Amino acid sequence: MTKPEPVFPANRHALYEQHGYSAAIRTGDLLFVSGQVGSRDDGTPEPDFISQVRRAFANLQATLAAAGCTLADLVDVTTFHTDPESQFGAIMQVKAEVFPAPPYPNWTAVGVNWLAGFDFEIKVIARIPQAT
Repeated sequence: MTKPEPVFPANRHALYEQHGYSAAIRTGDLLFVSGQVGSRDDGTPEPDFISQVRRAFANLQATLAAAGCTLADLVDVTTFHTDPESQFGAIMQVKAEVFPAPPYPNWTAVGVNWLAGFDFEIKVIARIPQAT
């Protein structure tokens, strides 16, 4: 059995140290990515909602890349939303930018009432591709 190994993107944002968690954990051929938010480098939220969602996806892609993965390697996606009804249009706009064509990943969206000052969070599981 392989020992779980922490994974961090090259430009780690301050939240990992502030809150004591890893960006992702690699175990075997799976990558479990912690919830990624639209934080700036100093850990503060991007104030504009659609920019916050785009930045959350950029942070996700940086974490995936650190483990040799891309969005095409996603197995499971869960997103968290502080006001799903009013945010739906903006999230769908960014989702269409990030995933412009099928096959689309499976996706579960959850409404929550608190995300530590953020309004959107994305958490995924990915399969790490075999080295060629």
